[in-house]
Amino acid sequence: MRAYQPATSIDVRLGDRDYDLTHYALVMGILNRTKDSFFAPAATFGLDDLYARAEQLVADGADLLDVGGVKAGPGDEVSEAEELDRVVPVIEELHRRFDVPLSVDTWRASVAGACFAVGAVVGNDISGFADPAYLPTAAAAKATVVATHIRLRPRVADPSPHYDDVTATVRAFLLDRRDRALAAGVAADRIIIDAGLDLGKTAGQSLQLLRDSATLAEIGSPLLLSASNKTFLGVMFDLPVTERREASLAAASLGIIGGCRILRVHDVRGTVRVRDALEALFEARDE
Repeated sequence: MRAYQPATSIDVRLGDRDYDLTHYALVMGILNRTKDSFFAPAATFGLDDLYARAEQLVADGADLLDVGGVKAGPGDEVSEAEELDRVVPVIEELHRRFDVPLSVDTWRASVAGACFAVGAVVGNDISGFADPAYLPTAAAAKATVVATHIRLRPRVADPSPHYDDVTATVRAFLLDRRDRALAAGVAADRIIIDAGLDLGKTAGQSLQLLRDSATLAEIGSPLLLSASNKTFLGVMFDLPVTERREASLAAASLGIIGGCRILRVHDVRGTVRVRDALEALFEARDE
């Protein structure tokens, strides 16, 4: 399989750092300050556990860290005040401890803004900017945003999603959200796109989007892949969530080849090795 070759360069700015992602992928380590995450529930809710995990992710080669205080799927209500309490002090402390860009995984503009004020430089919004204040807040903070496709909204079950053409629908959605971000004053090199695997998609639809990564990468903005331990991999291979490591690494490989340039993962060490091995293989082929 040939690797995706962009027609133009792919650049992203995270805070005051510029990255050329034309032929390189960043690895984003996941930090969940939640009690009910689908993967290892509450494993990093305690602060000591979370900071120890962050230290390990950075040591394993994470290029950036993504902190979330509310899981995407259905669950107990988490108020705005509770989400702020879960993530703002954590972002501030991570910013003090580690020299890597920080992302906040939230769909609330108020939470994003509070995190931008203490060190976060990315707003990872799985709602597709449903909060009308999100993009103006990000633009004012000169933050990078992640535009993610979702069919309904976060925390709402979507058991039977239908699309006439899932890739075409997601592509159109992401183009629209990029245009909204630009209109709100977010710079082009501060916009990332994400197909939203498992978010209002069946296993087959998520797999199709992964296979069609090159079509989405052609939009021109850095394409983020969040496939790590996801449900569609469990359905495909009949695997419980704790046994999807190898499938997740395979998905990361396919994503990189297809043009994904940011990989949001639990297994940073394994993903870094996969990325670096692919880079070496492609360089050897070119030589």
